Amino acid sequence: MDEGGAPLLPDSLVYQIFLSLGPADVLAAGLVCRQWRAVSRDEFLWREQFYRYYRVARDVPRHPAATSWFEEFRRLYDAVPCVEVQTLREHSDQVLHLSFSHSGGQFASCSKDCTVKIWSNDLRISLMHSADMRPYNWSYTQFSQFNQDDSLLLASGVFLGPHNSSSGEIAVISLDTFALLSRVRNKPYDVFGCWLTDTSLISGNLHRIGDITSCSVLWLNNAFQDVESENVNVVKRLFKIQNLNASTIRTVMVADCSRFDSPDLLLDAGTPGTDSSRVFDLGSDSEDEERDPGPARTKGLRRLLDGLLEGRAQPLLPESTLETKVAELLAQGHTKPPEQGRAAAGNKLLIFTTGCLTYSPHQIGIKQILPHQMTTAGPVLGEGRGSDAFFDALDHVIDVHGHIIGMGLSPDNRYLYVNSRAWPSGSVVADPMQPPPIAEEIDLLVFDLKTMREVKRALRAHRAYTPNDECFFIFLDVSRDFVASGAEDRHGYIWDRHYNICLAKLRHQDVVNSVVFSPQEQELLLTASDDATIKAWRSPRTVRVLQAPRPRPRPFFSWFASQKH
Repeated sequence: MDEGGAPLLPDSLVYQIFLSLGPADVLAAGLVCRQWRAVSRDEFLWREQFYRYYRVARDVPRHPAATSWFEEFRRLYDAVPCVEVQTLREHSDQVLHLSFSHSGGQFASCSKDCTVKIWSNDLRISLMHSADMRPYNWSYTQFSQFNQDDSLLLASGVFLGPHNSSSGEIAVISLDTFALLSRVRNKPYDVFGCWLTDTSLISGNLHRIGDITSCSVLWLNNAFQDVESENVNVVKRLFKIQNLNASTIRTVMVADCSRFDSPDLLLDAGTPGTDSSRVFDLGSDSEDEERDPGPARTKGLRRLLDGLLEGRAQPLLPESTLETKVAELLAQGHTKPPEQGRAAAGNKLLIFTTGCLTYSPHQIGIKQILPHQMTTAGPVLGEGRGSDAFFDALDHVIDVHGHIIGMGLSPDNRYLYVNSRAWPSGSVVADPMQPPPIAEEIDLLVFDLKTMREVKRALRAHRAYTPNDECFFIFLDVSRDFVASGAEDRHGYIWDRHYNICLAKLRHQDVVNSVVFSPQEQELLLTASDDATIKAWRSPRTVRVLQAPRPRPRPFFSWFASQKH
């Protein structure tokens, strides 16, 4: 300022100088005088700081809900759960999965130590109960899920048995008394299981038909199996689906279509319906034509099969290929067609991993569940299926051309996030028992379940190293603004859903198997690792509030200036 109080430098020059500074220096300079403070809050200045600091593509607009560029910069820096606040060491072996109750007051953990632990989520997390599943012949626990009213916990585990055994079991635990209410067989064990309603859950069973052909049956089970009347069903078959080329149904989850009409939480930077979106709707005419082998091909297969059975022909194809073609032929005319049209608000979508070329899960199957199917009441077997309809056709299939290692739904259930390790471009599967090699980079893909389109470009940062036959599930989770995932590189990762940028890496000493946001507080994240620990992470601003000796927390800019991102 000169003697008259006028600034010696015009605002435009101060603005140009501030453009060359980093965000912490701009905030510090804003403390010098009123003129510099006013310039340090300039919207155009913080737009430049935002795009430069977070390396966001310039064609991505500001989040529509943001009030200013400065506030948006602060949100991405200050509201991300990246500060470790607690480490839980009560498990004695690898921790495989975490799940929160819908209220956010409790969470459950599963581990190779064969326990399911239930925790109280207060300011300091504490252990409430530990259920040892070894007396039930379990080898380890692998997955859990709270029902909608948080009164029951579904826990999934793997049976003790031979190395190649695929059998598992689902247990239902009361959260009032911690009593074990029921147990349901589950095969293969990596179906995991899930809740369909507050009192009914979905399990799987697998029936071998040939060397590489099988049938997956998905069952609806009553959580309370000790009914008083023998005339009351406690189990009902939902769907029976043919598996080809050594594939099986795994990793079932349910999306509630009635939540699709919530305000969209994933905001596309591009225009919907552009060429960058891929469509995966098996109800379209073009897809139906591709799936229909046509009369000529069907007759040719029948002649070949008749000739083989009568000894008049010798097979010219490998046994595995011949088995697949025969299975396809036998399913012709014996499969209930898919449901037509978009999912109605009262329906739910059953989502699972599957395949058609190899045992490696490379497709996502989607099947509508109608309201009358959401109860175990009524006929136990074959409901809605004609006498000739032996299998159920899938309503939609998404092929990711890679090994699927994780799936998660957005809070509104509309968007499906998928961890996938891609196959090489142009790869062909010649032998179902030898899938293509998979990439070390993990692609995080996003699909809109309302339009059946892939949206957004793939998110990348995390990595995995195990080959196809040793590949394991890495659980991810989605909150209102963020998506998080584990990885084999000893880190958890957090991305922003709108800007598609990686915001934080959360370090462990071994593979990070599972991550989960608190459903009531996205600034709290839990991570579980092979290092046998669970870590709790909070946002910087939450940490300041909890640690501040005064009622008022430290200003953001002073905290920012003293930290390294």
